[in-house]
Amino acid sequence: MIKAGIVGGAGYTAGELLRILLNHSFVELSFVYSTSNAGNLLSDVHQDLIGSTSLRFADTIDFSVDVVFLCLGHGNSKAFLKEHNFTESTVIIDLSNDFRLKADADFEGREFVYGLTELNRDAIKQAGSIANPGCFATAIQLAILPLADARKISNDIHINAVTGATGAGTSLSATTHYTWRDNNFSYYKPFTHQHMGEINQTVAQLQSGFDKELFFLPNRGNFSRGIFATAYTKFDGVFDEIKNLYKDYYADAPFTFVSDAEIHMKQVVNTNKCLIHLHQQGSQLLITSCIDNLLKGASGQAVENMNLIFGLPQVEGLNLKGSYF
Repeated sequence: MIKAGIVGGAGYTAGELLRILLNHSFVELSFVYSTSNAGNLLSDVHQDLIGSTSLRFADTIDFSVDVVFLCLGHGNSKAFLKEHNFTESTVIIDLSNDFRLKADADFEGREFVYGLTELNRDAIKQAGSIANPGCFATAIQLAILPLADARKISNDIHINAVTGATGAGTSLSATTHYTWRDNNFSYYKPFTHQHMGEINQTVAQLQSGFDKELFFLPNRGNFSRGIFATAYTKFDGVFDEIKNLYKDYYADAPFTFVSDAEIHMKQVVNTNKCLIHLHQQGSQLLITSCIDNLLKGASGQAVENMNLIFGLPQVEGLNLKGSYF
């Protein structure tokens, strides 16, 4: 059995991790660390776990676990690891943005591999530390990876994506209150979102010499979970060839599917899937991508990484059934 721990156990991503790991055939949950909830039942915070576990939040950490998931706020993982030393054999999977860029990947003697499984599957299998991708970054990269890999991005790409309220985490702010979110829609961080760094890094990795722009407009939706992203660019190739390119690229990806029919967000919520759809109108190629931000965009993808590192099937524990209604 894989002994696992979670640091920062009270947030949305930790809640999803718990739901997966408690039902994972090869995982034994050793501890769930939370300074603000130590001693409380997990089900006091994650109330859907009532009847599923009697575990309590811990105020101590087992530094000898096989894998630890860091579900801390952005910028906090580096500070935490400076003060806490896990054994060299402990795999660290970080869900913040602290180690996603190559400039930050070498930290305290650990080399963090960027954990986008559709991009770095072989490197992930050999990794001792993982920088889990961001949710927007996952949806957007999966929309454009095949183009970049084939060096077929020849024009700027314009991207719009909307995320649910869980994307903002559990802390309250002016734009997370129900009365503000309900029946509302807005953009934020136009063209400057923090996930652009990792997206641009991946495109440059696949298509060297890339000199075009990716213009990303993130939006807030009045729903709880999910990301719906659209990307469009000028393209003068043969449409059927592009569809085949995408299907071939993701042929061995167990969670990413190219759909001939138009897609919508309810198809992926509460699953670890990414669905992609292509549409051409004149000289414009439209790529639609949708995921669950808490699963494929965070905790589900983290478990994919764990499975690959420990030699398990990538899909182990992730046969999550969504609900269409």
